[in-house]
Amino acid sequence: MVIDRGLHEVSGADIPGVLDEAARQGVPVFTLSTAGRTDQEAFFGAVRESLPLDPPLGPRMVWDALSDSLWGGLHELKSPRAVIVWPDARPVAGAEGDFWIALDVLRDVAESLAEDRYTSGRPTRVSVYIAPAPSAGEAASAEG
Repeated sequence: MVIDRGLHEVSGADIPGVLDEAARQGVPVFTLSTAGRTDQEAFFGAVRESLPLDPPLGPRMVWDALSDSLWGGLHELKSPRAVIVWPDARPVAGAEGDFWIALDVLRDVAESLAEDRYTSGRPTRVSVYIAPAPSAGEAASAEG
């Protein structure tokens, strides 16, 4: 499996291959888990628990602050590469907008960290892999 920079949607079955390849290459991996929720509160909580942040996020949930903090945290890793895996991503009714904003933040951070001009000549190739969580109906049919 090739680990490519940027945001990628994959199936849940592909996640182990991503993790194995990242481990083989010695690339730091960060796993977000929102337990199938993708509202703003769940996403911010998962980011606070799982990803490097610099500066740390305050108690307020501000998307621009999250983006800046995540960018700084990944840049401070001093690793030329990083992988973020979100294996239970799915837009949830009533919070679809939060889901798309979260994806935009991850995409923008990955794109801007790859640019020499924004990173003082020390870019970080960030690869983000999201795998949609099965819906409740899909999960029930898979079990039955």
